[in-house]
Amino acid sequence: MDKAELLRLDREHVWHPCTQQKDHELLPPIPIVRGAGVYLEDIDGNRYIDGVSSWWVNLFGHNHPRLNRALTDQAGRIAHHIFAGFTHPPAVELASRLSRLAPGELPRVFFADNGSAAVEVALKMSFQYWQQTGHPGKTKFVSLSEAYHGETLGALSVGGCELYRQVYRPILLDGFQVAGPDCFRCPYGQSRQSCAAECFGAMEQLVTERHQEIAAVIVEPLIQGAAGMRIYPPRYLQKLRQLCTTFSVHYIADEIAVGFGRTGRMFANEHAGVAPDLLCLSKGITGGYLPLAVTLTTETIYQAFYDDYSTGKAFLHSHSYTGNPLACAVAVEVLNIFEEEAVLAALGPKMRLLESQAERFEALPHVGEFRRCGMVAAVELVQDKNGKIPFPWQERRGLQVYRQALRRGALLRPLGNVIYFMPPLSISEEELQTLLDIAFEAIAAATA
Repeated sequence: MDKAELLRLDREHVWHPCTQQKDHELLPPIPIVRGAGVYLEDIDGNRYIDGVSSWWVNLFGHNHPRLNRALTDQAGRIAHHIFAGFTHPPAVELASRLSRLAPGELPRVFFADNGSAAVEVALKMSFQYWQQTGHPGKTKFVSLSEAYHGETLGALSVGGCELYRQVYRPILLDGFQVAGPDCFRCPYGQSRQSCAAECFGAMEQLVTERHQEIAAVIVEPLIQGAAGMRIYPPRYLQKLRQLCTTFSVHYIADEIAVGFGRTGRMFANEHAGVAPDLLCLSKGITGGYLPLAVTLTTETIYQAFYDDYSTGKAFLHSHSYTGNPLACAVAVEVLNIFEEEAVLAALGPKMRLLESQAERFEALPHVGEFRRCGMVAAVELVQDKNGKIPFPWQERRGLQVYRQALRRGALLRPLGNVIYFMPPLSISEEELQTLLDIAFEAIAAATA
């Protein structure tokens, strides 16, 4: 199929995610035909550095030989089978190893097939736990403003990005929301490097006063992704863990985006030295190959569901592709790569390279802040640097940067006025420098 026919059929039949389809009249989707390492290649032979890991999923580059082999080997045995009443070696090995790697004691692993589903599982587990342990009043969830936990209705209910949830508000769950940390525009005049998480006060007051109604608090640890890569200090998580323990409220950690090395450690909670009651994982779990998600939880929560069938306490949640053997086999190989190739230990120079860019980018007249956590960095564009006043959203400055970067050979999909970097962990220092240079030129051109 040639390019013209492909785009014609796409325009007539395909509804792309998170996209105003009318935009494609001016900027048609780019047909990708192959990938290699950190590069995507389109039908015309143009190459683009995948600076956002194809929506944060790719860890070790495209077309990775070890992951290809794991997928092929498993396909030669069995691609999928029912997971209720049956099991298979890749799922068992994956669950066992994740339980050992996860912070704290989270020995029980429930399989799903995307991040939103992992969050739905956590919410339902927490709710049902309290119903089955004599606390029927604990029915509500607490989340942070600007949070993003997925786009199914339960996950959307605990989100805070109005862009995604405003139209669906009448059909969302009723819960609580408190102001989340915004270190760039800190209302307390503090710095994320030295503050005591003064912004935690709103959360502390709510949970203290309403804990009898609250089943769980859910947060994205250290980085609020869709909010614009808002990075906040580990002290916030330490305070949250202590608060949840004091008032018997579950702490749900949504590490779907920040798990598997993105923050420089395997899991973001490790920076704070704390562990959640429920841990949601997806995205990088298969290195960007296949849909898979898991929700890990404690033995205490698991035991509240373990009883005779007649009690009706089972967790009746299922997906047709739960525990898919292909995805699990690739996920096991992802863990093998982390272990055998010392991936985390090799990130130091690349993280230092990212950190070194702050002064360079912040010298641009319309860059308010360059911030970094591990292998994630973000540039916040502002109309006025002194007042930290954002560009009007209608100007779509981020989209202009995106288009400038594409012309120069990089994929940098923006979050409004925030241009961010979340490349594959395998990116070389040279490739990372090229990506940063392209971003610098693109930002300078789009804000000139």
